Amino acid sequence: MASPATSEKAGESWQTAKELFAGSVGGIVQVLSGQPFDTVKVRLQTQPRENPLYSGIGDCVKKIVKNEGFSGFYKGTLTPLIGVGGCVSIQFGALEYVKRSFTSYNRSAGSATPDHLSMPQLFLAGAASGIANSVLSGPIEHVRTRLQVQGSSTSGGKPTYSGPLDFARKVAGEHGVNALYKGQAVTMVREFFGYGAYFATYEWLMQRTMKSEGKRRDQIETWKQCLYGAMAGYALWISVYPVDVIKSKIQTDGFALSTRQYKGMLDCARKTLAQDGLAGFYRGFWACMFRAGPVNAATFVAYEITMNFIGR
Repeated sequence: MASPATSEKAGESWQTAKELFAGSVGGIVQVLSGQPFDTVKVRLQTQPRENPLYSGIGDCVKKIVKNEGFSGFYKGTLTPLIGVGGCVSIQFGALEYVKRSFTSYNRSAGSATPDHLSMPQLFLAGAASGIANSVLSGPIEHVRTRLQVQGSSTSGGKPTYSGPLDFARKVAGEHGVNALYKGQAVTMVREFFGYGAYFATYEWLMQRTMKSEGKRRDQIETWKQCLYGAMAGYALWISVYPVDVIKSKIQTDGFALSTRQYKGMLDCARKTLAQDGLAGFYRGFWACMFRAGPVNAATFVAYEITMNFIGR
């Protein structure tokens, strides 16, 4: 007969497995709904300062459709479709694990409402999920970003990489496996602060509603989950968008020292400020904001519906 400790451990493992699965569903929904917005954002972020290819969001969309067709918005999708499902799975799995740890701490500290975490606790839980996620998101976004900008040239030349596997093979072969993690440090900075703000916003709003309306989590209306997910998305990108611009610039920079424009994230930030002013840190911002609301609303609703379906 299994001991209580063994049964409790098995129950927690099963709970984590359900959270990972629901997170992967949310991740797939996120990619399919958000990839066109992300492609436009990256194209605007990384276009040359001199003789830019696009005058704005509308111009970028028009040229992608004209030169590459609708499929141009989904360049590099295979990698995030497989990988972002894993990334979001890790995000939610890590988030819920840290939340349970804080709940146990609150209970041992004699809190009257141990399940209702403080804002700092929610932020740290989200930040921890971001750091855990960065192990996958760094190389995945590197691949996606490189593939997304291939079609931005009007030269009509043959693309350097035919797809994510070809990219990984060529880059690892020519520059070493570490080159796949180009921009990893700035990715970790973005994930820590961005996902801290992201999950703290969503979870605080959910907790507030549960407490004020006396409802269980699975009783909160879908439209409220949509609204809170959208607000979480805005909180994420408003808090870290300049960092994301730096990440995109570094990840599309040359691999060899002789072809690099930037020595690192601080050098990239300094040069961007010197060349373009503060506006340089907000290229593609509105494309990102258009994406942030609906895509993150869909992500959280997909996660919540899946968790309700399989049982919390």
